[in-house]
Amino acid sequence: MKHYLSTLESSMKPGWDRPALCNYRGEIFTNAGLAAEIVKFDLVFSEFGIKKGDKIALCAKNVARWAVSFLAVNAYEAVVVPILADFHPDSVNHLVDHSDSVLLFTDKEIWSRLDVKKMPRLAGAVDIEDFSVLYSAGPGFRAAMEAREELFAKRYPSGITPENFAFKSTDNLSDLAVINYTSGTTSDPKGVMLTYGNISASIQFGHDNIKIFPGDTIVSMLPMAHVYGMAYEFLYPLSGGCAVYYLGKTPAPSLLLKAMQDVHPYMVCTVPLVMEKVYKSSLKPVLSKPLMRVLTAIPGVRNVIFNKVREKLDLAFGGKVRNYIMGGAALNPEVEKCFKRIGLHYTVGYGMTEAAPLLAYEDWRRYVPGSCGKGISCVTVRIDSDDPEHIAGEIQAKGDNIMIGYYKNEEATRAAFTDDGYLRTGDLGIMDADGNIFIKGRSKNMILSANGQNIYPEELEAIVNNQNFVSESVVVDRSGKIVALVYFDQDAIKAAGLDEEAVSDLPEKVRMAANRQLPAYSQIAKVEVVLVPFEKTPKMSIKRFLYK
Repeated sequence: MKHYLSTLESSMKPGWDRPALCNYRGEIFTNAGLAAEIVKFDLVFSEFGIKKGDKIALCAKNVARWAVSFLAVNAYEAVVVPILADFHPDSVNHLVDHSDSVLLFTDKEIWSRLDVKKMPRLAGAVDIEDFSVLYSAGPGFRAAMEAREELFAKRYPSGITPENFAFKSTDNLSDLAVINYTSGTTSDPKGVMLTYGNISASIQFGHDNIKIFPGDTIVSMLPMAHVYGMAYEFLYPLSGGCAVYYLGKTPAPSLLLKAMQDVHPYMVCTVPLVMEKVYKSSLKPVLSKPLMRVLTAIPGVRNVIFNKVREKLDLAFGGKVRNYIMGGAALNPEVEKCFKRIGLHYTVGYGMTEAAPLLAYEDWRRYVPGSCGKGISCVTVRIDSDDPEHIAGEIQAKGDNIMIGYYKNEEATRAAFTDDGYLRTGDLGIMDADGNIFIKGRSKNMILSANGQNIYPEELEAIVNNQNFVSESVVVDRSGKIVALVYFDQDAIKAAGLDEEAVSDLPEKVRMAANRQLPAYSQIAKVEVVLVPFEKTPKMSIKRFLYK
């Protein structure tokens, strides 16, 4: 296995003056600029007395300097603690303290809401916007930061070059590199401990299976403090010679599409919810027109139309996308059927923070609809079932990319692994004879019917979400009755000109239409309207534990 920093170094040097980390319509770091910043922080950390293995937290929105900071800390062999910028300030305080972080990279806005007294180990805080000092517990850290340029000029009087730049240590694959907290709860937090080897295995799989070429570009949409975004919109593309563009805070759809058309990304990493919205707003209205239905029933004409539809969608994302990769949830079957018909280059993968993050993937050319791909090359995936092809069991995994445990939480670590060392994912699935994995749902979400049938809410929600005017849904069990909580698409209702009576009829219409597609044991007893969109995690999964 090749260390990801070695891979990065070998891509930085040939492209020394090429853009590497860029703010869309803003600051750009070339590979040379990135190298210089990494070295400057190496000198500051050394001057201040940061030791190998010390923890340094990183809590800010997606910007180029977030990525610079991550690499500077990781290259120094300190441990990065990425914390999501939209966590509650109390949670940020607690996670900085729980992780034993001695430094914090953040921004003025977040820092203004934090309480330094609740982070007693913190020796200093750095503003991610310009690397100025926000806080110094004593004079030492501020003095070291203010000496950055002087220390750099002394070390490199003639400037930094490809010949005199190198990452100082790449023989530390078994050492802790990242502690990634899976939620912002302040009670019993789970900090996933990932080694340099865990991350390197995941990055190497990306390079071996998703081709990237020097000069490629990508738009970072996912939060980098989440491992999906960190690995596949930052470390993997950057170490392949790709320029990464950041949008800052979560952008409006119009700005996102404008960025796509300006940047021309080679790949789009996203969650199914985003692509499902694209389908509902752009593809479904066109393909469901009566004339279009007639034309797409004619074999020769069908292919021409589907190709045109795909080209139009590709152009909306910049025109150079070779792969659309979705993860974090299942793709709605109706949406998937459409994507397959038009020949979109899409695939659905599967992973979790504890796997840094990938467990399953398949190239779009071989991807089986409804699946989440096959177990990746550095991991062994199994189904805990007597009949894995037909009876769902827990998906379990063991491999080079699997975490070493939860930080300061031995009980949770023990519970996360089987006696023979496999990670318990908590997800239920089946696996066909070719190794394709089909996820049925979370084990804790599964509903057991009165007659012993397993009901997976995610499967019911996919059907409910296909009904007219439904934006999203959550299926729950209430004393043996299945209830669908539904948020309706207010824009679609307004566009259709529905009156008050028609709107009041929608829940029952949705229930009856969905039940026509469901077996008797999983019939929906009631559709209940919710008035605001469901709360979501940073990776856009619904926080279903909030809904009963």
